[in-house]
Amino acid sequence: MSPSPSAGRPSAAARPAYAERLDLPWWLWLAGLLAAALLAVEIWMGGSGVRAWMPFAVLLPVTAAGLWWLGRIRVAVTDSELQVDDARLPVGFVADVIALDADGRREVLGVGADPLAFVVQRPWISGAVQVVLNDPADPTPFWVVSSRRPVELAEALLAARDARTPADRRAGEQA
Repeated sequence: MSPSPSAGRPSAAARPAYAERLDLPWWLWLAGLLAAALLAVEIWMGGSGVRAWMPFAVLLPVTAAGLWWLGRIRVAVTDSELQVDDARLPVGFVADVIALDADGRREVLGVGADPLAFVVQRPWISGAVQVVLNDPADPTPFWVVSSRRPVELAEALLAARDARTPADRRAGEQA
C-alpha cells in the first residue's frame, strides 16, 4: 500500500496563515559570543594544561545554545488558533486585536499592566500585538505577544476569527 500524495504534508487547516520566529538579531549573537570568548581568554590567561583550552570548549557552545534558546519562540496563526510557543488560543475567544508599536507596548506592559495578562515579550523586538479575549471562564484579560510585523499578525488573527463558520461560533459560545 503506497502512501497518499498528501502524506507527510500539513493539511490546509494546519498550514499557518502567519508564521514568525522571534529569533535574536545578528548583533546580539555577535555580542554574546564575543563576551563568551573574552571570558574564555581571561580564564585561559591564568591557566595551563586543561584549564587553558577548556573555557573555549565549554563557554562558546554553552553561549551559542543559550542564544539559540532565547530565540526559539514561534508565533503562528492557523485558521483555528493562535500559537505562541506551546500556548494555544482558539480564535473563537478573540474579541479584538491591537497592533502595538514600541510606545504602545511600553504603555500596555508598563506601570498599570494587568498582572493576569499572558505576556510573551522579547526586548529586542519593538512591536507587539495585544489580543483582547472574550472568555468568561478565563481570568486572563488579554495576551501581549512580541512581533516584528504586528500589523500582519493582527490582520491574520482577525481574518482567522472572522472566517469561522456560524456553527463554529455557536460551539465556541456553548463551551
